[in-house]
Amino acid sequence: MTAFSTQQVQAGYVPGTVQNSAVPPIYQTAAYEFASLADAADIFALRKAGNLYSRSASPTQLVLEERVAALEGGASAVAVASGQAAVAVTLLALVGRGGHIVAASQLYGGTVDLFQDTFEDFGISVTFVDQDDADAWRTAIRPETRALFAESVANPVAQVLDIQLVADIAHDAGLPLVVDNTVGTPYLVRPGDHGADFVVHSATKFLSGHGTSLGGVVVDQGSFDFGAQPEHWPQFTARYRRLGDLVLWDRFGIGQAFAALVKTKYVHDLGPSLAPFNAWQILQGIETLDLRVSRQSATALTIAEHLAQHPQVAAVHHPGLTDNRWHALAERYLPRGVPSVFSFDLHGREDAGTQTRVAQVIDALEVVRLVANIGDARSLVAHPASMTHSHLDAAQRAAAGISLNTIRLSAGLEDPTDIIADLDRALAHA
Repeated sequence: MTAFSTQQVQAGYVPGTVQNSAVPPIYQTAAYEFASLADAADIFALRKAGNLYSRSASPTQLVLEERVAALEGGASAVAVASGQAAVAVTLLALVGRGGHIVAASQLYGGTVDLFQDTFEDFGISVTFVDQDDADAWRTAIRPETRALFAESVANPVAQVLDIQLVADIAHDAGLPLVVDNTVGTPYLVRPGDHGADFVVHSATKFLSGHGTSLGGVVVDQGSFDFGAQPEHWPQFTARYRRLGDLVLWDRFGIGQAFAALVKTKYVHDLGPSLAPFNAWQILQGIETLDLRVSRQSATALTIAEHLAQHPQVAAVHHPGLTDNRWHALAERYLPRGVPSVFSFDLHGREDAGTQTRVAQVIDALEVVRLVANIGDARSLVAHPASMTHSHLDAAQRAAAGISLNTIRLSAGLEDPTDIIADLDRALAHA
């Protein structure tokens, strides 16, 4: 008879038993049992696919990766612990030490921090350009440039990227375009349909949709051929030294080699692993993505139209408004609706009293919450200059279209009349 201590660890479960759950299960495990030593050796050497260790992936995560890749029309995906991690591992894998990135000036503040501070520590340089200036993109490209980067819809001023234009510039130079589609969402726009080669998401935002779990995903569209200029991409086309004579491009090919490198090197070595429970919660959120985004988009436009007529509001940055400078691009790239994250500026000079005036408005809100997040079921505000973009200097804020008077709004699922009434009450304090 098996001893008590053995039974308390092993009784009642046989690894690999197939169940018939209708919903993707949570595989809350750190590791996996191998069928044999030979099986383990083949999986570790990438000769065979299989579950290795949850630092690299879990079965729940694999479902999430396949689902997001399908929504973006991509070939493969890698899910990690946060959107910031997704941006980081994507560009580390593409660029390498001594490489260079050309990036839009209109980016989320945390991405700017990563680019101008941490990447510098890694020997990676970044040149920021106005994303509307085609010549600026072209002239910033150097021999060591390995990627162009922008957001489909910029956070917080909702500037719409001319994706095809920037993709053509990248491809003419033999480079991939990486687009952060967090604000755009795959329901409203699929950057890969317009030439982007890699699409990044902070899954914490709209994909999850309820502000409960951190996560990030990068999708390889399967459109960029690293083999066309193999000398520029030795991480894919030369021997992968930790695995003997294996060459990732030969073993996995287009649309798959990138994911293999990210998982086996950058996620494996740096450890930005997505928890199975977080992957499961994001999967639950994705099931209602189109319903939530459609309603939030409509609500945001209603709010923007109201604020555009408000006497205390100097400007509303929403490309759904016909007088917005990116309205034509929104009609071209976002036919299902404009994202629900936008910003507006209060009237008044930028001076010593600006912070107090903005605080009086924000602190008076009751329905809309002060939270450093977007894409939530709840309506949220933030003050970019003192929160999400607080590390940027005045020139960088100006390049991103942010003033000290700018307030970012992420429209939620509440009744639009309640949100508007709340904003009107708060703006009376301006």
